[in-house]
Amino acid sequence: MTGAGEPEDTAREPLSGAADELEREKFAFDWGDLPLVTPEAPGCGGVIRTVPEDFRVTELPAYLPEGSGSHRYLLIEKRDLTTRDLVQALRRAGVEQSSIGVAGLKDKAAVTVQWLSLPKRYGEAVSELLALPGVRLLEESYHRNKLGIGHLRGNRFEVTVQGVDDGGALRAGAVLDRLAGIGSPNWFGPQRFGRFGGNAFDGLRVVRGERVPGGHYLQRFFVAALQSLLFNAMLAERVERGWYTTVVNGDWARKHDTGGTFLVADETAEAPRAARLEISATLPLHGRKVKPSEGKAGAVESLVLERYGLRWAQFGARRGDRRSTRVVLSGTSVSQVGTALTLGFDLPKGAYATAVLREVMKVDVDAPFEAPTEAAGGGDGLAVGDGEDAD
Repeated sequence: MTGAGEPEDTAREPLSGAADELEREKFAFDWGDLPLVTPEAPGCGGVIRTVPEDFRVTELPAYLPEGSGSHRYLLIEKRDLTTRDLVQALRRAGVEQSSIGVAGLKDKAAVTVQWLSLPKRYGEAVSELLALPGVRLLEESYHRNKLGIGHLRGNRFEVTVQGVDDGGALRAGAVLDRLAGIGSPNWFGPQRFGRFGGNAFDGLRVVRGERVPGGHYLQRFFVAALQSLLFNAMLAERVERGWYTTVVNGDWARKHDTGGTFLVADETAEAPRAARLEISATLPLHGRKVKPSEGKAGAVESLVLERYGLRWAQFGARRGDRRSTRVVLSGTSVSQVGTALTLGFDLPKGAYATAVLREVMKVDVDAPFEAPTEAAGGGDGLAVGDGEDAD
């Protein structure tokens, strides 16, 4: 899934000529550009999101409210609404934008459960929120601090795939077991790139210094989409080279249990830990605070930048980050009733369920999106950083 709350394409200035169209295609998201990591395992097929109830997401919080403090915490279930819809309802009730806290941005085409916070003095605003169709208050408490983006461990997904034939549960279970062993690829999913997959092209125009409609926050999201496209391209190159389940010299590897990173100087010595999914390579989300890798890892980073005609220095306006190539998939379950197959799994924050579903179903998995707005791009205060939550 999902990078809910992310913006789509906005109206663009007319492109000039066939060359611009070809370049735009080059920077468009396409699942076909990204290799499968379980190509040997047959998929279950089917379709998702026939109704919102087919896609259920529950936040796994980093902490629970203590029961006292200056901020009111609300555990909200919403159906067919974005996180931004909840925030807008509170704004209509007079809550200051900067005072509203959320841990993650959730999709519209789903039933999702998430915490949000607001100062205790805005108690009457809760009724405005609960007046939204499809909203239920599950729990209410208090805490000493505002909830912030990224204040969650991950998300629990329960996804119903419709139109699956007999044997689908066995096929799906085999793929989930395989992913639990080797890790799920940490692709940025299609939600990141807009309805027509073109946000990265606008990001290219921004880093080139061209005029792109939209304010500062929306332009930040466009550049983030470009960073994401490059990440996907680097990960795809590593998969094609047979490096998915290992690390190479020059990698900055990340420990899955602690999040600590270290430089790989001896790939042979570190390979067993990578094979056990204790560590994974990280790849850059280009920015001024992230240094290029050296050795074999750095060669892939340079190759991809050259392929897209870009330079690291063009991302100087972004802080940058590093993102793991794989994530740990846990809590897997499979059940089938007739042609409806329900999959359950947990993912850490920032990971897209669509990456898992594509491996299980062996079809390109996309999601419907809202019409774009300036606010959806972060002007409403929901902007997040280089390593934002993508749940």
